[in-house]
Amino acid sequence: MYSDEHKRYLKRIKLRKFLVRFTQIFIIILLIGIWQMAADLNIINTFIYSSPKAILNTIISLYNDGSLLHHIWVTLYEVLVSFIIGTIIGIFIATLLWRFKFLAKVMDPYLTVLNSLPKVSLGPIIIIIAGAGTGSIIVMALFISVIVTIINVHNAFMSTDSNKIRLLKSFKATNRQMFFKLVLPSNFNNIISAFKVNIGLVFIGVIMGEFLVSKAGVGYLIMYGSQIFNLNLVMTGIILLAIMASLMYYLILFIEKRLSK
Repeated sequence: MYSDEHKRYLKRIKLRKFLVRFTQIFIIILLIGIWQMAADLNIINTFIYSSPKAILNTIISLYNDGSLLHHIWVTLYEVLVSFIIGTIIGIFIATLLWRFKFLAKVMDPYLTVLNSLPKVSLGPIIIIIAGAGTGSIIVMALFISVIVTIINVHNAFMSTDSNKIRLLKSFKATNRQMFFKLVLPSNFNNIISAFKVNIGLVFIGVIMGEFLVSKAGVGYLIMYGSQIFNLNLVMTGIILLAIMASLMYYLILFIEKRLSK
C-alpha cells in the first residue's frame, strides 16, 4: 500500500503530465485558429501562406485521387530504412572508435570535415553512383545522419565514468565486458538522444534526396507544388512532414519507455 504522501506525489506527477499534453495541444489549436482567422480576414496572402482549410481540402483531394497514402508511404519507407541503417552503422563505428583509441584519434579530423561538408553538394555524385532512385535518396540521408550519430555516440561512450572503468579493470574485466556491462548501459539516455537527433537528420536527408531525384514522396509533392506555384500543395507537404516527424518522435519515446523497463 502507498502512503498518503506518495499518493499525492503520484497525483502531482499525473497532473503535470496532463498539463504538459494539454498545453502542447492548446498551442497547436491556437496557432491553427490564428492562422485561419488571419486568412479569413485577409491579413495574410493566402496564395503565399495558404490556410488550414485549404490544406485540409488539398489533403482530401490527394486522398480521393489515391496518391496521398502512396506519397506518405514512399517517404516513410525511405526514412525508416535510412534511420535503421544509419543507427546501426553509427553505433557500430562509434564502438570501434571507443575500442581502438588510435583509430579514434586518426579519424577525428576526417569526421569533423565530413560533418561540415554541405551534403547537398554531393547530390550529383550520389545520383551518378547510386542511380536516380530510392537508393540515392537513402544514401543522401545516410551521409547526413551517420556522421552526427558517430560523433554523438562516441563522445557519450568516452564520457563514461573513468572511476568505474578503472574499477572493472582492477577486476580483470575484458573490453567486451566493460562495454556491455558498463559503457552501453550507462549511456542508454545518450543513445536515445542520438536517436532523436538522427530521426530529424534522416528526414532532412530524405527530403533533400526527394527534391533531387524523386518521382513520389512528400518531398516530391513540395517540389512539384513549388514548380507549378501551388502553395497549398507545398504547405500540405510541410504539414505532412511535421505530422510524420512527430509520430516518429513519439515512437522513439515509446521504445525508450519499453527499454527503460
